[in-house]
Amino acid sequence: MSFPTKIAVLLRDDLPTWQRLNVTAFVVSGIAGTGPELLGEDYEDADGTRYLPMFGQPVMVFEGDAAVLAAAHGRAVERGVACAVFTQELFATGNDTDNRAAVRAVARADLKLAGLAVHGPRNAIDRILKGARLHG
Repeated sequence: MSFPTKIAVLLRDDLPTWQRLNVTAFVVSGIAGTGPELLGEDYEDADGTRYLPMFGQPVMVFEGDAAVLAAAHGRAVERGVACAVFTQELFATGNDTDNRAAVRAVARADLKLAGLAVHGPRNAIDRILKGARLHG
C-alpha cells in the first residue's frame, strides 16, 4: 500500500542504543499529536481486549551524522514541514517543562540535535532526508 505522506525519524548515528530508542519514542509522539487522522482505529484481540490505536502508516527510521541531521532540520524548517526535535540537553532533563525550556534556551542554528521526526508529502520528506540512510 502506498501512502501520500511519510512519517520519518532521523537519529544521530553516534547515539547509544538506549538513547536512540528514547529519542524515537519522544519525537514520534510529537508527530502523533499533530492530527488524529494519522492514527488508525483501536486494536482488539480475539478475546475482546482493546488496545490503543497506532499510526495508520509505516514510520521509517533513518540515521546520519550531526551534519546530516542539521541539514535535514534546516530543510524541514525552510519547507514548513511538521517537525519534532530532541536535543542533546534533553537527556539531562526529567519533565516536559524542563525539556521545552532547554530547547527554548538555544538558537535554532545552535541546537545539538540527537534526533528529529518529520511528517509531510512523501517527496518533500525524501528531499529533507537527503544524505541519511535507513537505520540498520
